[in-house]
Amino acid sequence: MRRAWRTGLDVPAVLVALLLVAVRPCFAWDSWGGDAGGSRFSPLQQITPDNVGQIVRAFEYHTGDLTARSPEVMRRTKFQATPLFVEDSLIFCSPFNEVIALDPGTGAQKWRYDPKIATNQRPANRYVCRGVTYWVDDKAPQDAACRSRIFMGTNDVRLIALDAKTGRPCAGFGNGGEVRPDIGMKLDWPGEFQITSPPAVGRGVVVVGSAIGDNRRVDGPSGIVRAFDARTGRARWTFEPLKRDGIEAGHANVWAPMSVDEARGLVFLPTSSPSPDFWGGKRPGNNEHANSVVALRIETGELVWAFQTVHHDVWDYDLPAQPTLTRIDTGDRLRDVVIQPTKQGFVFVLDRDTGKPVWPVEERAVPQGGAEGEQLSPTQPFPTHVPALTSQKISTDDARSLLPGLRRSSCGRQFAEARNEGLFTPPSVQGTLEFPFTGGGVNWGSAAFDSTNQILYANTGRAVHLIKLIPRAEAAGFNPPPGHDFGQQTGAPFAMSRAVLMSPLGFLCNKPPWGEMVAVDLKAGKILWRSTVGTTEDLAPLGLPLPWGAPLVNGLAVTAGGLVFTGAMDAYLRAFDARSGRELWQGRLPVPGVANPMTYLWKGEQYVAIGAGGHSEAGTSIGDSVVAFRLARPGEEPSLWSRTIDRPGGRFFAASAAIALAIIVLVIAGLRWRRSRRIERS
Repeated sequence: MRRAWRTGLDVPAVLVALLLVAVRPCFAWDSWGGDAGGSRFSPLQQITPDNVGQIVRAFEYHTGDLTARSPEVMRRTKFQATPLFVEDSLIFCSPFNEVIALDPGTGAQKWRYDPKIATNQRPANRYVCRGVTYWVDDKAPQDAACRSRIFMGTNDVRLIALDAKTGRPCAGFGNGGEVRPDIGMKLDWPGEFQITSPPAVGRGVVVVGSAIGDNRRVDGPSGIVRAFDARTGRARWTFEPLKRDGIEAGHANVWAPMSVDEARGLVFLPTSSPSPDFWGGKRPGNNEHANSVVALRIETGELVWAFQTVHHDVWDYDLPAQPTLTRIDTGDRLRDVVIQPTKQGFVFVLDRDTGKPVWPVEERAVPQGGAEGEQLSPTQPFPTHVPALTSQKISTDDARSLLPGLRRSSCGRQFAEARNEGLFTPPSVQGTLEFPFTGGGVNWGSAAFDSTNQILYANTGRAVHLIKLIPRAEAAGFNPPPGHDFGQQTGAPFAMSRAVLMSPLGFLCNKPPWGEMVAVDLKAGKILWRSTVGTTEDLAPLGLPLPWGAPLVNGLAVTAGGLVFTGAMDAYLRAFDARSGRELWQGRLPVPGVANPMTYLWKGEQYVAIGAGGHSEAGTSIGDSVVAFRLARPGEEPSLWSRTIDRPGGRFFAASAAIALAIIVLVIAGLRWRRSRRIERS
């Protein structure tokens, strides 16, 4: 009750909160999203805003990949795993699908399983494993091997089952503990197709999606979702999200984590866009059920309902986030819902039984005039009750200017020359600004929901993509500039290039903040607060910690103790006050923790852990560690690895960074002036 009264809730709201807690099952961080519904909420409240400054590092575990693998291979990795707290162990996977179990208090390795992933392939989405899945076979004897299991999909397209207590393969599952799904077609290269997110499991069925190389070809691999018997590995059903109807396309795969409602027997799929991403002339229509939340019977694969969030996607605005299953107070009653955040920053709230929007969703006219052969949808769905979590418009006035004349010569010029008519401006040969960019809004880190206080929390990213379509006649000899992705889109009349717009100083072209945490009152349809997350310390020259944030693709964890924990593109785990959004604490990591944090209770102490492996695509340092923190014990003092934000040196540190930046700007400005003078003399 003390927590409820402290947040200022009235008596009816407190009663609702108590009821919500009462119907919630006993919590353990036994799923990638905290629970099978992806709430990322923990009832633990030992660590609070009052004592978070007393956190110390409990342990730092290294997988050994950084020393065992070559630098070239490690540059093709992303360590995005969230550990599970199950069987008195922390269990997670490395980017190479090694499954590792640690002692929760010391970080000592208990067991390790290595599936021997080949490192000479070029995986389309880099070597990545976001997590594993835990399942208990309640029909097996208590002491039976593999009664409790760990399921994992792999970069080389295997589904593996391990004994959760020992790490040994489950002999009765498939062939020696693994099954190899049939992709059904020849791949362009071995890494074109992967399984990167944790499987979903319920009612004795385990379900896997896939991650497929984007922008390669029109007839890309199908995004078929596959289900297997969780005990034997026998194939149960398949579901192809994309309704063919004579169209030519592939994908609409499910690369993000799925959610399971065990009581209803439903699995919820966040589907992606059809192939290729940026031209859809050979796939007319809305392309159901791509870009959709899809509910299936988990035992049979039968379609129950689907809700599409983007029609005929040509922006790569697929659904990257796990659907959040929770119960909300709509004002007149409690209601079981699916909350789906998107790359555009939208939040769709759907009835869990029917898929119908809880609050109105409007079809609004969007920019037209697509490339030759394109058949755009005239409208797109816009939620009306919950405001967008991030801005959705960009203009030349938003171009970042750090040097005299820079706006005219670089960022501002690129903004002015591109097509830019707001959200859903179609890709073009001229070049189109896409904002939010394809990694923006809410990404794979997903959202968190505090059902007690009825608040949704999410990390968001803000950057601008320049998308260009390249006529087929020019594509063969096209040499993409540095920093530009290039996709052949074979079978389409256009190839494509894509780049995050950057200034000559290496900063994003749009004004900061570039990464924000947002808190939303769903019932009121109101943004409660926004807080900038991250600095440029581990990305900028000289390690300048400019407080501008960084695009956030990773997620967060919220606790009943009143804190929200998150990593970022700089090497810190952070704690924010869940009520106000004020940043309270930073814990230094060996490299950036671009993964989702989690929290657990071990021998009476609350721990917070995160995978710290950096982010190869963002250019950060690469690592291979899991780091855990807890409150200081008697006699322990917080070290340099842990610091509160409201410290006397903080303002001096920021001022020093600003002075250093000013010196760099003046030096570069001077060099630019001298160069212009030399040009004038010549």
